Order: sequence, then C-alpha cells, then structure tokens
Amino acid sequence: MSQYDIHQAEIWIDLAQQQLILPKLKKVYAISTGKNGIGEIENSGKTPRGFHEIAEKFGENAPINSVFIARQATGEIYDQDLASEFPDRDWILTRILRLGGLEPGFNQGEGCDSYNRYIYIHGTPDSEPMGEPMSHGCIRMRNTDIVELFDMIPEKALVYISEHAIEY
Repeated sequence: MSQYDIHQAEIWIDLAQQQLILPKLKKVYAISTGKNGIGEIENSGKTPRGFHEIAEKFGENAPINSVFIARQATGEIYDQDLASEFPDRDWILTRILRLGGLEPGFNQGEGCDSYNRYIYIHGTPDSEPMGEPMSHGCIRMRNTDIVELFDMIPEKALVYISEHAIEY
C-alpha cells in the first residue's frame, strides 16, 4: 500500500490510453510509452508504474527540437537531415523531466529504480506517432506539449503512472 494517493498527483499517466493528464487543469496530452510494455525491471525497455516525482528538469529555454544526449544539449537542432545522418539514435528533444520512483522495492532501489533507469518525460520528433507505445521506456510527448508541461510543473511534483485507464 502506497503512502500516496492518485488525487495528490499533479500528473497522471494513463498507459492504457496513452495519455498524460493534468487533472487540476483538465488538460490531456497524447503520449507514447514503452514499446516493450509495462514494467519496472532495469534494462527492460518498459515503462514503470506507480508513484514518481519530477526529480530533475533539463532544457529550460532551449529551442524547440534541441537534441539532448545524457541530459546535455548537444547544440544540434533536430531535422530530417540529422535524422538521416543518425538513423538509429533515440531522439530526446526540447525538454526533459527526469522521474524518480517513490516506492521502495517497486520503482525505487536495486534492479527497478526509475531514476537510475533514466526514465524521462521528453520531447520526440513530430514524425513519431503518439497514442501507441514506441519508446524505450520513457514517456514521449510532442515538442510543443513538453514545453507547456515543463513550464507548468515544478520539480518534486508528484506523478502517478497507471497501467489501467484513468477516469477523470
């Protein structure tokens, strides 16, 4: 039993419907989560469940389509030429909200730690589909949506990730 309640969370992530919900603001965004499914195991490529917090934010004031590697802006701006040059790159663009799990033994700690797994909410190329699981475990958003979210949500904000549809 968690010490948190879904109604305390500023962000709800509905893996079943591939949506990120801001319940207090009544905003809903299309997302794309782990193509390998749902789960907490390290190196699984799956999107973890449960309560998390926004542990760190990266990319404030960076231009739209800024490319990040290891949470650092590379100075590159994503476009089709860059995509063609690096066809196998997992594009992390525009902003990063790094998640830290809050449930010891489930999404926090050895073998399952969301923070150490580098689970992010981040921007992705606009050519990538939303509404279907396609990521390596992160929560992908449209670039304009991640900028809006980044500007509204503070560090330490509570995030709830559910494998079941969330009614709001």
